[in-house]
Amino acid sequence: MPKKGSRKPRVPLGDLSDPQGFAALLADYLAWLQVRNYSAATVHNREHYVGEFVKWCAERSLARPAEITKPILERYQRWLFHYRKENGQPLSFPSQIQHLVPVRSFFKWLCRQNYLLSNPASDLELPRGEKRLPKHILTAAEAERVLALPPLDDPLGLRDRAILEVFYSTGMRRMELVGLKVHDLDQERGTVMIRQGKGKKDRMIPMGERAFAWVRRYIEEARPSLAPTPDDGTVFLTNLGGPFEPGRLTQLVRDAIDAAETGKRGACHLFRHTMATLMLENGADVRYVQQQLGHAELSTTQIYTQVSIRTLKEVHTRTHPAATLSPEARAELEAELADEDDEDAAE
Repeated sequence: MPKKGSRKPRVPLGDLSDPQGFAALLADYLAWLQVRNYSAATVHNREHYVGEFVKWCAERSLARPAEITKPILERYQRWLFHYRKENGQPLSFPSQIQHLVPVRSFFKWLCRQNYLLSNPASDLELPRGEKRLPKHILTAAEAERVLALPPLDDPLGLRDRAILEVFYSTGMRRMELVGLKVHDLDQERGTVMIRQGKGKKDRMIPMGERAFAWVRRYIEEARPSLAPTPDDGTVFLTNLGGPFEPGRLTQLVRDAIDAAETGKRGACHLFRHTMATLMLENGADVRYVQQQLGHAELSTTQIYTQVSIRTLKEVHTRTHPAATLSPEARAELEAELADEDDEDAAE
């Protein structure tokens, strides 16, 4: 099963000369999505996941959507459940859902366009969703350690510091930072305009004074040596003068986090999780955090309320009768631990 992120030119899956075959109808479906202004990422995802299903069908001599029934779709669902990646791990349930939803959307479209009389995927039950908390969240002190790593005596180090500061201050998505233009920054108002974010939605969000100071220093001192001619105004440039590829930006941030030796793993999204959690812990209303992150649904943002544990911890300490040790018990415990340390040292 190839990786979703590889955006190679699409090779038709099947016989394009068959107007009722998968290849022709999938091409029509993708063109329909583009005409209706779906984002390039959405079109690519639908192409990838429906393509995986079409290849699975081709291996079983199924060449047309009209040949697909609900039991066949359920077989495909079971196949996803039993599939093992190269490392021997199964697909997670969110990943299985990610494979099935585009297939279901494709068959829904086929019915609406009257290519099929009935939709075999209409009653397909997806696996139950999982609500997972972010695996790692940086503390404020750990975030500062990461930010302090880039060397400031060369243009690329100054650029990297500005990138990290923007991620930490705004929590914007990776592709939102890649597409950031100089004219999107409004230091006087302390805001950044995110253009064509997820779902092709524009939004204006605040950015802190410190992040603006680092971006301004980068633009004045480092960017002129990186900017190409003509200059399209992209804020953050590679050493070759072009905008970042998403994977390259991910590696840059991951390397900085690893070098800080916090014991936590992550990349661009780790700063998004960190920003949201720290804002909530310091009293921000979840609706403002939702607006900052650009979440369409409040429920998506509310997951961070479960991570921002500080307030709950304070209430627990204040109200639970066994939450704290008495001074005498604490002194006794500390004495016991000191004795154990002495014994270990003697051994």
